[in-house]
Amino acid sequence: MIQFMSSSGISDAGKEPAAVDQGASIEVKLNFAKGEGLLPAIVQDGQSGEVLMLAYINEEAWRKTLETGKAHYWSRSRNKLWLKGESSGHVQLIREILVDCDEDTVVYRIEQVGGAACHTGHRSCFYRRVAEDGFQEKDDLVFDPREVYGK
Repeated sequence: MIQFMSSSGISDAGKEPAAVDQGASIEVKLNFAKGEGLLPAIVQDGQSGEVLMLAYINEEAWRKTLETGKAHYWSRSRNKLWLKGESSGHVQLIREILVDCDEDTVVYRIEQVGGAACHTGHRSCFYRRVAEDGFQEKDDLVFDPREVYGK
């Protein structure tokens, strides 16, 4: 259920992922043994290339991502499978997946629904830069996390 980019490199941004033939299965093996079952997933905006977040995947998250075309991760803090956007509605639609040479890191090139990837309400989890006096916020909030998560 994943929509890969066309050979021209242009995706159908704004559309739901196209369903893969039900009889088809994507057989891509990653080396989960290296990371004790967890591998890093770097998440980029599929159009701009902006890095939005870093998360971890296990085999179940990998399989669910391939099956649904929506990014699934393993939450280390909650110790459970996590569909990105399950609480906020800000899901990540997979447009392309890159795998490194050792098959132990992936890059998800995505379409970020709702405009924000970070639970803090920022577009990117990398919304701060290091300055002489500490962290300096470089981006404005896209949403108020208290309103979205009720916390």
